[in-house]
Amino acid sequence: MDSVDTEVLKSAVAWLEGGHKATLATVVRTWGSAPRPVGAMLVIRNDGHVVGSVSGGCVEDDLIERVKAHQMTGGAPEVVTYGVTAEQAARFGLPCGGTLQLVLEPVRQESQLKELLEIIGRHELVARTLEMKTGAVKLESGRWSDVLEFDGAVLKSIHGPRWRLLIIGAGQTSRFLAQFAQALDYQVTVCDPREEYADEWNVPGVNLIRSYPDDAVLELNSDPHLAVVAVTHDPKLDDAALTEALKSPSFYVGALGSRKNNEKRRQRLAEFDLSADEIARLHGPVGLKIGSKTPAEIAIAIIAEMTAVRRGVKLDSIGVVAPVAAAATSDPFACSS
Repeated sequence: MDSVDTEVLKSAVAWLEGGHKATLATVVRTWGSAPRPVGAMLVIRNDGHVVGSVSGGCVEDDLIERVKAHQMTGGAPEVVTYGVTAEQAARFGLPCGGTLQLVLEPVRQESQLKELLEIIGRHELVARTLEMKTGAVKLESGRWSDVLEFDGAVLKSIHGPRWRLLIIGAGQTSRFLAQFAQALDYQVTVCDPREEYADEWNVPGVNLIRSYPDDAVLELNSDPHLAVVAVTHDPKLDDAALTEALKSPSFYVGALGSRKNNEKRRQRLAEFDLSADEIARLHGPVGLKIGSKTPAEIAIAIIAEMTAVRRGVKLDSIGVVAPVAAAATSDPFACSS
């Protein structure tokens, strides 16, 4: 499964190469409860075909009509804002008075979208700058600390490695975990050297590797967009992966098992070349504490905790969401009554 942004960029390139005119829209600012986050994109073909979303359907129809009406065939990019007034918010159905500001950019060869896709395909982080006055584009190496920036004159957007998940073990919980992760746009890899499990793996779109788990972690070139979750219940396999993952920049490392078993696991890991701080990164028992029992429920709990960590939500020592007001308001999809 391609990420939404990658689908947008691929469609823009395909339409341009097919002789169509198109406009790329990027969310650059939001106020209040915005239905889509900053950086969300869509592309609109001159005949109204659209890929992607910037508002969950609230303003797309107006954008399509805008593009069909004046085409934006080669002029400079422009800024449009939706939801400034109560009347406009009601007209476009923006939730709770949310406001969106978008940059609309004519897609041209000079947009360098094909080159951008090539860099993304190499799993490299890249910053794309767009000059609003001229439409000139520059691509350069990005940094993990980079975020989308827009000052009215220049739009800097960040593109690069999609979120990835490495699952150690090809059992039933792994099947649900892989499917839920795919729905959240993760690129999923499953590692299991055990023939009896690997031979039965059949989840479409998931890469299966049969190497030993520590080798799998190294082969994936861990970065801050990678999560590693060990679910085999076999210490030889799980611990091997965790030993390498906890030393890596992976944003999330988790292991299935009871609290007692995970305490024993931490004691074993301390015998290897892991520091106390590295061992403290382990989420084990893995997943938010939601009373999960079945494989599907366990997978939901794991995905929920991964999402909380990605979003910077504070968790207490046993994996329960702490009552932090800032965390409750940071979700761009949240809508307060």
